[in-house]
Amino acid sequence: MSNFDKLDLYDVRSDLSEEECLVKDTVARFVDQDVLPIIAEYFAEHRYPTELIPKMGELGLLGANLQGYGCAGLNQTCYGLICQELERGDSALRSTLSVQSSLVMWCIHQFGSEVQKKRWLPALATGETIGCFGLTESHGGSDPSNMKTNAKPGTNGWILNGSKMWISNGSISDVAVVWAQTPDGIRGFLVESESAGFETHVIKNKFSLRASNTSELFFSDTPVPEESRLPGAEGLKPALACLEQARYGVAWGAIGAAQACLAEVLDYTATRTLFGRTLSKTQLIQIRLADAARRITNAQVLALRMAKLKEQGRLSSVQVSLAKWNNVRMALDIARDCRDMLGGAGIGVEHVAMRHMLNLESVVTYEGTESIHQLVVGRTLTGESAF
Repeated sequence: MSNFDKLDLYDVRSDLSEEECLVKDTVARFVDQDVLPIIAEYFAEHRYPTELIPKMGELGLLGANLQGYGCAGLNQTCYGLICQELERGDSALRSTLSVQSSLVMWCIHQFGSEVQKKRWLPALATGETIGCFGLTESHGGSDPSNMKTNAKPGTNGWILNGSKMWISNGSISDVAVVWAQTPDGIRGFLVESESAGFETHVIKNKFSLRASNTSELFFSDTPVPEESRLPGAEGLKPALACLEQARYGVAWGAIGAAQACLAEVLDYTATRTLFGRTLSKTQLIQIRLADAARRITNAQVLALRMAKLKEQGRLSSVQVSLAKWNNVRMALDIARDCRDMLGGAGIGVEHVAMRHMLNLESVVTYEGTESIHQLVVGRTLTGESAF
């Protein structure tokens, strides 16, 4: 058994290239040295570790899978491994990466003008500039086509009115990608934080993603110049394409959260003695640990296959939905069970399982609820849309 990595029973690492292993190990060291020593305190105190963002930029993690404009240009497997290791630390860090990289930088890279790309992407890649993504509204997150935020033609541009809800990085961002209804349909805009009539309110008293900045965005006759409209962001399809990029990273990240929980409970049950023997010697605990390892292994193999399909340009939306649904559900179930195996100690901040469990309650909901992804898969299987 000594030849086995307890968190990688199928030796997925052996299928990684030298560069991919280097990226994974580099991010793992960052998490071990810079994230884990402080994250429990930040979570407990409902604070966001903004000082970690420039460090992520220095390591080339922000927009790592994008080409040019100061981005690292890594492959999709590397990006997935970055998400996995960051979420091993905390979902808040992976959420920051997802928003900055997939929802903001990828959006500008894909749908922005050359002037917009040169202005924003290098600064976003270093973490000098922070971005957020304004799509969700309070009246219906799963139905973005029903958005009320609107942009009307004005002098030299547009006048924006409305609000957005549950926006990660909202109150610390320098620029927001905002989606709004116009007379010609839904369009995407780049709205700078200092724009007149643009306000953000931090959402407080969360019991999940407590180490993450989550905000509401408000627009009251906010002027947006025409040159800040994303020329390729016309209709809802580009917004949904951004979400698909983020879901890819979410599916990878959940593995890291599950691995953190399993690693902790393996150590705990090996030393916790009840009724004259350690918990690790009981059948019930071994069965639960084995089931966690089985589910993590399935998720690892699924994520790696997803990455290869993406690198080949063959990854479909339904495959991303299946991976997000499967891997986040896996991680949430494991976090809950590991919390239980820790007994009363499991509710304390000194153990990671409760923190990951609470975070994953948000992860299972955002970037498409579990039910929506189930229906996406169901629609593919039956050819009938139930939503």
